[in-house]
Amino acid sequence: MRPIRSPLAARRAGSAHGRKSPVAAAVVLGAVLALTATACGPSEDDASDKQSSSATAGSNDTIRIPDNIKDKLKEHGIDPDKWKNGEWKNWDRDKWLREAQDFVNPIIDGLWDSDRMRDADKNPGGEVDDNDISGDQGVTDPTPQPVKAAAVANPYHGSAPYAGKLFFDGPEGSMVCSATVVSDPAHPGKSNMIWTAGHCVHAGKSGGWYRNIAFVPSYNDSGKSAEELQGAPKDEVAPFGVWWGDWAQTSDQWIEQGGPTGGQGAPYDFAVIHVTPEKGSTGKSLEETVGSSLPVNFNAPAVPKVSQLTAKGYPAAPPFDGQKLFQCADKPGRLSLNSTDPTMYRIGCTMTGGSSGGGWIAQGSDGKPALVSNTAIGPVTAGWLAGPRLGKEAKGIYDSVSKKFAGQ
Repeated sequence: MRPIRSPLAARRAGSAHGRKSPVAAAVVLGAVLALTATACGPSEDDASDKQSSSATAGSNDTIRIPDNIKDKLKEHGIDPDKWKNGEWKNWDRDKWLREAQDFVNPIIDGLWDSDRMRDADKNPGGEVDDNDISGDQGVTDPTPQPVKAAAVANPYHGSAPYAGKLFFDGPEGSMVCSATVVSDPAHPGKSNMIWTAGHCVHAGKSGGWYRNIAFVPSYNDSGKSAEELQGAPKDEVAPFGVWWGDWAQTSDQWIEQGGPTGGQGAPYDFAVIHVTPEKGSTGKSLEETVGSSLPVNFNAPAVPKVSQLTAKGYPAAPPFDGQKLFQCADKPGRLSLNSTDPTMYRIGCTMTGGSSGGGWIAQGSDGKPALVSNTAIGPVTAGWLAGPRLGKEAKGIYDSVSKKFAGQ
C-alpha cells in the first residue's frame, strides 16, 4: 500500500512571456527538423491513450487526497477515488492535465523503490541530423567536435553533491532526467529548490504535466552498474532520500511551443521545482541534507567570453545505462534556432538521453561555481549538447518559486 499525501498545484510564472532521454528536441528552421529532446517526452501520437505499467497506488483505506486537489481533479472530470487507485496511469487527452495551474503531484510513498528507479529509462523523442543545423535566421557557430563524457568520481556526494537524478511517469512508462540543487534567496543555506529542463516536467504544446516527479540527490552514490544494483536496498541508490516535487514551474514558451522533439520552445526549456521529502519533514532542507547548492547566474556572459562550461548528468541511452553520473567540459559555441529567440549555448559532448535537465556550470565572478544553463537539446549522434541562456524569463520562474515558499 502506498499512501498519497500533500499534493500541491503549480502555477505559471507571472513574469514569463508568451506562454525530455537520447538528448534532443526538434526545431523549425524553415522546415521542420527532427531534434531529440534529451530527456523524455512522448511523441504526439503516443501521448493519448497509452498507460504506463507502473505500480498502482494503495487502497482507499490508506490514501487521502486533500479537498482542494479533489476539487481540481473533479474540474477535469476525474474521479479522485479512481485517481488515487491508479487512474493517474490514464494518459487520455482529457485526463492529462495541461495548464500550469493544473499541476498536481501527490506523493505516493514507496512508489520509487530501488528496482523502479534502476529500471526507469524511457527517453522517447525525435532526432536531428547535424547537417540540418544550417540556414537559420540567427547566428550559429560550426558544429563542435565531440567531447567524450567522463565519469564523475564517486562517491558523487563528494564530487558533485548538488547533482542528482529526476524520475517521473509519462504515457510510455517511467522516465528519467537530471537536475541540480540550486540556492534559494528566500532561504539562504536551506534551499528546497532544484533546476532542470522544462521538458522534464511538461510535454509542451501537445501534452501536459508529467506525474510522480521525484528527485534523488547523489543517485547511486558509489557508481555501481545496473547489474550490481539488482536487489540493492533503497538507501544505497538514494542515500539522501527521495524528494517529491510539490511545486513546479516552466516557461510559458515551453508550454505553448515545446514538444516531444523540442519545437520552438527549446531556448526556453528550463524549469524550477520545489521539493519535499517523501517521508515527511525531518527538520532539514534539501540543501542542508546534501550540504550544497549552486547559485544561478542569470547574467552569464555571451558565448565568446565564456572559456568553459561543464555539463553534468545521468545519460541513460546506449552506450550508457543511466546509473552513473558523467560530465563534459568544453568551450561553448552558439546555436541559434530563430533570430527572434535567444541564442543557446552549445558544447561538444557524447552524453545521451537522461542527461537532459542536468546543470551547466561555470566559474562565477567570485571564483565559485554557478549554474548558467541546463541540457536541453542534442542530436542522435550524441556529439553535442545545447542549453538555453538564462535571462529574464528564467529568473522570473526562479523568483516566483522562491517567493511562493518564502514564508514557510
